[in-house]
Amino acid sequence: MAAKLSEDISGALKDRKNAVSASLYDREQDLTCSLDAHRTYDSASVAKPIVLGALLLSTRGHGGLTEADKELARAMIVSSDNDATTALWAQLSQNGDKTKPVQVRKFLNAAGMKETVLDKDGSWGLTQITSADQARLLRALTTRNDTDSPLTADERAYALSLMHDVEADQRWGTPAGTPAGVDVHVKNGWLQRSLTGPDDPFDRGDWKVNSMGAFQGAGRDYGLVVLTEDNQNRTIDDPAGWYYGIDTIEAVAKAVHRDLNPHAADEAAFQPQRPHPDDA
Repeated sequence: MAAKLSEDISGALKDRKNAVSASLYDREQDLTCSLDAHRTYDSASVAKPIVLGALLLSTRGHGGLTEADKELARAMIVSSDNDATTALWAQLSQNGDKTKPVQVRKFLNAAGMKETVLDKDGSWGLTQITSADQARLLRALTTRNDTDSPLTADERAYALSLMHDVEADQRWGTPAGTPAGVDVHVKNGWLQRSLTGPDDPFDRGDWKVNSMGAFQGAGRDYGLVVLTEDNQNRTIDDPAGWYYGIDTIEAVAKAVHRDLNPHAADEAAFQPQRPHPDDA
């Protein structure tokens, strides 16, 4: 099965000109599959489940989440609210200094996410991640074994409930092709950035587009992370690169869901809502 998955993922990426990394695990079939899983990428908003994990770990033994914490956490995950994320990042930092996110580091260490590197200037969206580490995070969120996660069963269930409730226009990416009856927990991220910046006339602000999803229920328990960059635009304000990244991720996701669910009806598979360019 792993060999077929690798072949079909490679086939889905044929003729693609962007950089792509992917990591997959399937607990029920006891298999893993990956593509360039240790390459680093800007996280964009797929760092937000890390922030949520750090928040849950930091408040344990201190009364748990406050109502204000819950409001910020829901906005951060469900609506992908950047201001809410920045507020929580400061809360998790030493004396509010965003360059010293001590509680985030504590969570990364507890989760064994050794390949994840925080931005020295405190920008959570520029956290450097790998698909291997993000898959490790999904495993920690979805396990039923407390020894395999720094979070308790109740904390894991809370995190997954937020990822389950992500707004419809942000459920693209890894959920594409999910068979009917399987619950989807997703977080996506996108960022228009390149090294030279938009002041360079040859730099069109190419897109980083990422997606991570966990899929459970109907006898299934697997997770998929796909990270992309070098999704090229024709002009700086063109969303073509954003869509190119989304289409890349969804091509991989559909191949994976088909292989892991060969008897599922294709016509019943989940088709994500196409996001609007204004969302980019």
